[in-house]
Amino acid sequence: MNRSPVAFRRVLVAALLLALPGASLAQAPAKPTPAQPAPQAAQPAPAQGGNVLQPATREAQALPSLAPLVESVKTAVVNVDVQARGGDPRGGMEDNPFFDRFFGGGRGGPERERPIRQGAGSGFIIDPKGIILTNNHVVEDAVSITIRLDDGRSFAGDVVGRDPLTDVALVKVKDKVENLPTVKLGDSDALRVGDWVVAIGNPFGLASSVSLGIISARAREIGASAYDEFLQTDAAINPGNSGGPLFNMRGEVVGINTAIVGGGTGIGFAVPSNLVKALLPQLEKEGAVTRAWLGVGIQDLTRDLAGALKLPVTDGAIITQVNPGSPAEKGGLKTDDVVTTIDGRPVTSASELTRTVALKRPGSTSTLTVFRDGKKQELKVALGTRPDLERVSSKKPANDEQESSRRVGVSLQNLDARTASQAGFTERQGALITDVVPGSPADRAQLEPGMLVVEANRKPVNSADELARIIRGAPAGSTLLLRVAGPGGNRNLRALRVP
Repeated sequence: MNRSPVAFRRVLVAALLLALPGASLAQAPAKPTPAQPAPQAAQPAPAQGGNVLQPATREAQALPSLAPLVESVKTAVVNVDVQARGGDPRGGMEDNPFFDRFFGGGRGGPERERPIRQGAGSGFIIDPKGIILTNNHVVEDAVSITIRLDDGRSFAGDVVGRDPLTDVALVKVKDKVENLPTVKLGDSDALRVGDWVVAIGNPFGLASSVSLGIISARAREIGASAYDEFLQTDAAINPGNSGGPLFNMRGEVVGINTAIVGGGTGIGFAVPSNLVKALLPQLEKEGAVTRAWLGVGIQDLTRDLAGALKLPVTDGAIITQVNPGSPAEKGGLKTDDVVTTIDGRPVTSASELTRTVALKRPGSTSTLTVFRDGKKQELKVALGTRPDLERVSSKKPANDEQESSRRVGVSLQNLDARTASQAGFTERQGALITDVVPGSPADRAQLEPGMLVVEANRKPVNSADELARIIRGAPAGSTLLLRVAGPGGNRNLRALRVP
């Protein structure tokens, strides 16, 4: 049907107004038009050549409500509130455009001068007794950790184990709890690019926020460590989502949301669940991860290099250096060898070889298929233990004072005669408060640096270690009645609630 230019413009204006919020046809009156038949539901049009839209494709486009899935898993997603000593909260990745983690704030100075930083991340419960997975960068250097559940309950938490190289950490609720809601780790290797995923977390402090997206890519390397194998997603991930779960459509956790591209571009990265599964036994038993090691330098095999080396393969890892005395040297590996499989598993790149070896048990023997001078052969190599090159796995045992500092947010020292004289204390014994974490139980009890604790529950306190032992041994939820002294002999009572 032909229309005049004026009539066409009127129809166009009416259509545009319908697309604007609050607009209606009354704002753009038009001449009545003949009645039209009711619009039919859009049907897929056959493509040229009779190629019609297949039923499987139509089903994929008709995504049902995600409410049942979200309701079934969100109670196991927790907020992780942390107070931690300063340092670089992004682990030295501030110059990497692909790595923007949740903690704000600047770097601190030396250990004794580092400021307290506060942050709010996410996590999820994998054991009904209160075992929680989150990111290492969420709880690193934590002085106190508070776990907040979707139902409003909150518990103090302790770090059980952590692995900075994959940014995974395990936290346990301090209180004795049973029957907490849990979620299950799924199979991240089964994911395909284009599969739907749901992220739940605590972005910007907005608890239990849900976002939907797809898997945009797999095995992404973004320069975080030698063990990068991130899932990339366009599900909205923001500061505070760190440590939260990425679910598949069966309600299984397939990733731990870890990093975003800076600038709000909608590109996020998650640690795949299968990698987390491989690390869990060591994190639970040992508190850290010990990796196997070859002791070589490697690079990717490219088509051009394969041609130059006269190889019949184009995928693999070229040995560029063999460290003296390393497991690789003892196993017979040489420079310019090309590794194509390890224990029957194909090696397609240098990074894949690094990740595969790292998940092996130190001391175990692996069979490597290599090409040397164009000829294929197999070598058996007894793997060693990877040195702590980054100095991240050392774990100092906590003493009573350190434990009390983490538990209630207070640092203590003994009162010596010189300090007592300078501060004007009439007492010569007690536990001197040197630091209080903002927002901690000690802060809420109105304890302040410079106060001297002389009694706890009406019993004398003679030293910092003595008060630390009392705090450490106090039942969760109990309240300690402290008597504190100030310069000049003034004494006051403080009620310290122990989380």
